[in-house]
Amino acid sequence: MMKEQDNMQIEALGVSEEQVNAQLQRFAEGFPFLPIKATATIGKGISALSDAECEAYIKMWDIYCEGAHKVTKFVPASGAASRMFKDLFAFVDADYEQPTTPFEQRFVENLPQAPFRDDLDVVCDKLFGKNVAVLLAEGRSKDAVRALLYPEGLNYGLLPKGLLKFHRYANGVRTPIEEHLVEGALYAQGADKVVRLHFTISPEHRTLFESVMTAVVPLYEKRFGVSYEIELSEQKSATNTIAVTPDNAPFRNDDGTLLFRPAGHGALLHNLDGIDSDIVFIKTIDNVSPEHRSGDTLRYKKTLAGVLVAAQAQLFNDLSLLEEDLTMEQLREMLARFQTLFCSFDESTNTMDKEALASYLRRKLDRPIRVCGMVRNVGEPGGGPFLAVNPDGSVSPQILESSQIDMADAEKRRMFEEGTHFNPVDLVCGLKNRKGEKFDLTQFVDANTGFISEKSKGGRPLKALELPGLWNGSMSDWNTIFVEVPLSTFNPVKTVNDLFREQHQ
Repeated sequence: MMKEQDNMQIEALGVSEEQVNAQLQRFAEGFPFLPIKATATIGKGISALSDAECEAYIKMWDIYCEGAHKVTKFVPASGAASRMFKDLFAFVDADYEQPTTPFEQRFVENLPQAPFRDDLDVVCDKLFGKNVAVLLAEGRSKDAVRALLYPEGLNYGLLPKGLLKFHRYANGVRTPIEEHLVEGALYAQGADKVVRLHFTISPEHRTLFESVMTAVVPLYEKRFGVSYEIELSEQKSATNTIAVTPDNAPFRNDDGTLLFRPAGHGALLHNLDGIDSDIVFIKTIDNVSPEHRSGDTLRYKKTLAGVLVAAQAQLFNDLSLLEEDLTMEQLREMLARFQTLFCSFDESTNTMDKEALASYLRRKLDRPIRVCGMVRNVGEPGGGPFLAVNPDGSVSPQILESSQIDMADAEKRRMFEEGTHFNPVDLVCGLKNRKGEKFDLTQFVDANTGFISEKSKGGRPLKALELPGLWNGSMSDWNTIFVEVPLSTFNPVKTVNDLFREQHQ
């Protein structure tokens, strides 16, 4: 039962009592599994482009960028790097002194070549009067790890990934922020020579991000002959969701207040919705390569963008035609174009009369559009591409997580396990209609695609509510195209040891 002070707390967060009650109802009822028709594969929901097709789409993108269009690169960067160092935290807390597990041994062996080695030498000398090499030679690898992770040292265990040193160059070391600045200049600059980037950050890290930007942006502006427009935004507190106990009662902090938690990357839809650009690239902060290894990334980013502007041109043209009194045959031809381009089908269209079909096409064509790169499945965690049944009964490409699929159904589990591709979060999005007006992205979300996760606080178990994922249910009602991209474009840093892989050297 809510108390008077609960309502005051809810109001202060910018959340309505109706929203909180709806969230509590979600905990009680759960979320339905999403019906799927098939796994998306090459030729069935995923396009595999030839070299000639890629070159044609790249040319389309280059021509588009010569026009008066605004392009933005959107990078979710608010998460702390704590999970990246999970195994090292465990090593520090272990009851043995020397590296024992394969992960620990690999880290210590590669530590002398780590991109953050120079900075670590400085703090180790300050803390222990010895550099990393001496500490390792003396068998004091735990001291070096502590200096890396904790606030008295480099504090890497609590900083966001975007601020960590990832790649070593002959003339210095770069953070992921800098690699995204470089990428933006190479595929997302407009005719005005402006490169727009939008990073989502945590409020406690804003000053650090701003200081890094102040230091490095002028260097890359000079190098590429561009101007950068950098936006930093924070996840809105109004998107936080209430937590509950295992019995679905509101979880209360020790002081009796309600616990509200960030609701996952789906909450960033509001940040994305605030961007006034024609085209937006979306890519996670940790999926970056050293510049000399980024050839495939640049090629396929431009390719995906070319696919988008070509598809968008078809949509805009057909929407213009729909303003005329078309014949049934013309409407059927338009429907066929739409179905082929977006691999989207709806049996109900077979019995529609002319007026109903025209109305259906207006609704389906006049929506945000996204083109998503998909890489071959090599066992990496992440969502996968499927042909799923939407709330309106139509079937279209969707990115789903395993939690959204009924794994107790043998056929559905088989589809998931036999998937050939997975989602590396490589998206290009069209956010405006044919009149240049921005879509309200909150109107294209499937609210039934959130999920409930189990967490804890202060040793007490709780259940948390995640909003529909940014590239999952939050984009459920978008027009979607899947395109195969090479695995070389996907080089995430999920653990610190990933920095020692060949792809990051």
